[in-house]
Amino acid sequence: MYVVLLSYTAPQTEIDYRLPEHTDWLSRQYEHGLLLASGRRPGHEGEVLIARPVSLGKLEATVATDPLVLNDLVHHEIIEFSATRTGPELREVNEAVSH
Repeated sequence: MYVVLLSYTAPQTEIDYRLPEHTDWLSRQYEHGLLLASGRRPGHEGEVLIARPVSLGKLEATVATDPLVLNDLVHHEIIEFSATRTGPELREVNEAVSH
């Protein structure tokens, strides 16, 4: 699994202008089954995305298509981790159980 941290690097007005496109991008990632959760960080610092286990290359390529990334409005960091404990709702992505 992955945590993707998006840190805003542009003024909030520029971020707000691109948010509808970013929201559409998020919706597509949920439809494709890539994302498990997403939301804003406190203080409008950025966003956090939780992605299911996929290849790192696939995730990097997908994040690169986010309008906020494409327009250089955020810095992104991808943190990979192996989910060894989860709540029942995430059992299907618990890598310790699924293998």
